[in-house]
Formats: sequence, structure tokens, C-alpha cells
Amino acid sequence: MDLAVLAGGIMIAFGALAAGIGNGILFSRYLEGIARQPEARGTLFGQGMITLGLVEALPIISIAFGLLVLFGIIGG
Repeated sequence: MDLAVLAGGIMIAFGALAAGIGNGILFSRYLEGIARQPEARGTLFGQGMITLGLVEALPIISIAFGLLVLFGIIGG
């Protein structure tokens, strides 16, 4: 087995894992904030969507690099 294939697979797997963990933490805190202070729902929603974009950026980049390594475009 080529190490580039293994490295690409690990990058893709950890990228997906990081997205799942990050989204879980984000939305648990979002719902906790709404439960504590329902009148701040609109503000929390806007901040939550901005944070969602930041949380999703790293896994998307990781998956892109993983695919590049997996198909031998870089690191080969």
C-alpha cells in the first residue's frame, strides 16, 4: 500500500470527524444559549452561522488536501 493513499485517507477521515465534533459542540452551545436567554435568539443565530462557517472551513480544506494526496496530485 502506498503511503500517499494512507495519508489521503487519514486526512479525509479526520476532516469528517472534525466537522462532526465541531458542529456538535457549536449547536449544543447554541441551544444552551437559547434555553438560558430566549430573547437573544436572533443574535445567537447570526453568531452561530458565522461560527459554523469557520468550523466548516478547516475540514473542507483538509478533505481537499486529502483528495489531492489520494489521487497523487501532490506528495507523490
